[in-house]
Amino acid sequence: MELRSLDGSVELEGNLISYDGAFYRLDTVYGPLTVSAEGVSCAGPGCPNLATFVAEARVAGAATVAEGLLPALLEAFASSRGMSMGVEEGPAYVLRRSDGSPAARFAVTPGTTDDGFLSLLNGEADIALALREPSQAEVAASEAASPDDPPLDDRVRVLALDALVPVVSPDNPINALSLPEIARLFSGDVTNWAEVGGPDAPVALHMLAPGLGLSQAFSTRVLLPSEASMSDEVTRHVSAEALAEAVTRDAYAVGITARSAVGPARAVPLMGECGFPLSASTDAVKAEDYPLTAPIYMYLAPRRLPLLVRQFLAFTETEAAEAHVAAAGFVNQLLTRTPLALQGERLGNAIRAAGDEVDLAALQEVVGTLGTAERLSTTLRFNPGGAVLDIQSRASVGRLAAAIERGAFDGRQLIFAGFSDSDGPATVNARLSLRRAGVVRDAVRAAGVADASRVEMVAAGFGEAMPMACDDTDWGRAVNRRVEVWVD
Repeated sequence: MELRSLDGSVELEGNLISYDGAFYRLDTVYGPLTVSAEGVSCAGPGCPNLATFVAEARVAGAATVAEGLLPALLEAFASSRGMSMGVEEGPAYVLRRSDGSPAARFAVTPGTTDDGFLSLLNGEADIALALREPSQAEVAASEAASPDDPPLDDRVRVLALDALVPVVSPDNPINALSLPEIARLFSGDVTNWAEVGGPDAPVALHMLAPGLGLSQAFSTRVLLPSEASMSDEVTRHVSAEALAEAVTRDAYAVGITARSAVGPARAVPLMGECGFPLSASTDAVKAEDYPLTAPIYMYLAPRRLPLLVRQFLAFTETEAAEAHVAAAGFVNQLLTRTPLALQGERLGNAIRAAGDEVDLAALQEVVGTLGTAERLSTTLRFNPGGAVLDIQSRASVGRLAAAIERGAFDGRQLIFAGFSDSDGPATVNARLSLRRAGVVRDAVRAAGVADASRVEMVAAGFGEAMPMACDDTDWGRAVNRRVEVWVD
């Protein structure tokens, strides 16, 4: 094929590698080149038909997302562009122009998170839907297959949020469970409810199938830290709906499932040894204050995806898309605000945890700084042992920067409030929390805030003064190490 500039001054020959609806990719004597279709005309047998071009995308992975969320988002995206959506066998979701011609085809293979990563790594999928982060083996396989491409962590988007929750029958009198108790239950260490404050009755265990991402996340985040392994007496289920129904029928059953699929069962709050209750409320999941928050990820192939597919990915981050996320039972990522006066539970926790190193003056400083402000649902956390933001927090930085650019906080003050766990001297923790708050503030500024004068951004550090969870476990300390964002 030959590409020629519209004024005829430049000509370029080569073999067509791909066309994505906006750019040609050619293999030329100069090597592979990418050329915008807007500025050139095309001649030769390799030229695609621009009028009938159909964007193709292959999606594989978590069935709960592929079946329970993706179709609604695709239909909403089609409607936003004046298109309609139809379903073909496969399944494949076809977006059609107003004249009925196909504009895009999303071939979807529902399965497990394992299936999604395998298809992505084998080049059989463009988008992997995952309920966990990739394992070390999957990261290594990706690097070995394409060492020059961006790593998986740079090719990921957070589509929605969910959470792992323990569920029991409405007839079960148990009111709360700690993570160590849950680990002992599912490892078979505890076989009678009386051992965890319940009735004198045998425990029946229910869990999702091993290949499902939520089941793997439970093993990694609950059993592994307790050096426990899954009991052989667990009843496995291929869907969260089936698990919820089975638990509901048995007054002495307990299961681990998704917050979005509790169904007729009853979700049980997590309770730390120090008495802090943690429920998987919408605000707690958005802020990752709930320790078993489970983001829903889209991992992308390293190649350029067709234009219409990229536009769909951008649509998933809009307010219109977030409404469909919530309607499907998941937690969306829209920014919400909660004044300090409505945060009685965490204030009560702070008072209970106060001691020699956190005195009345420290609590008064928190109230004095944040008393008239509202807490945004955006909360930032770091990867273990460093100052690198985790995947969800990196996505949150981008969303916050975009909100600032839209003028959502014009004339206001954003307070980046850093908090720490209680491991170490309180004075050291206060300095560490302030430093991390500054890191987040600077990351937001660097994420594309063109005019920093529109909003005042300040960093504050309060150390261990406002814990969200008990500090007697690794997960509790991880929840407490955070940077919150407040608007005043």
